[in-house]
Amino acid sequence: MVKQKLIVGVDIGGTNTVFGFIQENGKCFFSNSMSTHPDEEADIFIERLSNKIKTDFRNYSSSYTLSGIGIAAPMANHLNGTIETPSNIKWNNVKFVEMIKKIFSVPTAIINDANAAALGEYEYGLGKGIKNFIVITLGTGLGSGIFINGNLLHNPAGLTSEFGHTIVNPYGRRCNCGRIGCLETYASATGIRRTVLELMAKYNGETELHKIPFSEISGKLINDLAIKNDPIAAEAFQYTGEILGKALANLAISFVPEKIILLGGLTDSDDLLLEPTCKHFEKNLLENYKGKIKIQKSSMENGMSAILGAGSLISKEIFRNS
Repeated sequence: MVKQKLIVGVDIGGTNTVFGFIQENGKCFFSNSMSTHPDEEADIFIERLSNKIKTDFRNYSSSYTLSGIGIAAPMANHLNGTIETPSNIKWNNVKFVEMIKKIFSVPTAIINDANAAALGEYEYGLGKGIKNFIVITLGTGLGSGIFINGNLLHNPAGLTSEFGHTIVNPYGRRCNCGRIGCLETYASATGIRRTVLELMAKYNGETELHKIPFSEISGKLINDLAIKNDPIAAEAFQYTGEILGKALANLAISFVPEKIILLGGLTDSDDLLLEPTCKHFEKNLLENYKGKIKIQKSSMENGMSAILGAGSLISKEIFRNS
């Protein structure tokens, strides 16, 4: 029996890492995840990831051959095959592609995680058939991928858009990148936790959040409490949406996209985040831009657009030679 070729797509996040097995038709038929452990050394992380991929692949090895790996990661340089001092993972410059190829000996490529998500949306999601759109990832941090005239925006040195590190408050919160007031310190899962902490210090009324240790407060918990009309949780989403909406209005009048696609764990809150974001986005657009740029939540399961986008980096080359 001739085995089919299979691509592994990997999405490395500040909290969790997700990977999936991708067929020639672009379908991801299996996925799994593991904790990233951002304080862990890169070589230990790579060993854990490789072992997990190998273990899961054994279940499919009779029908498939592992033919390539595409990796999405924060601060990835696709030209050098490196991850360069990511803000939310305590690594320095890591020759990631080189290290993975020593283990698997298959074609391997790497790309910025938000750019991978944008590629996934362009090939399979809400960006399909659209030449100008922006993807914003709202996870541990905030990432951005920008398509202009059907091409992913990056410069000749391999640098890509880092909208999460635009400064929205020069007297605000310190970011893991070392600067003050970056957007992702407000509009991300980490950011909304910091907002909750600030609100708790000011609020003396009834709230479930006063009963919970801060280490146990997650984006999901804040979401669940906001649905129950907890005043701090609800206000945290309103505040986050206001800052994000205003920032996206600035981004939109700079790049003039047809739509902005939001994805990542923070978007699981649906209208709790989308409603204030869209409201303040429209409110802060130039008058002739209003009503002409859509903000939508990705239609794909969280993490899947980045997995498929990372896989697409090498899938066409691999499957072309099938």
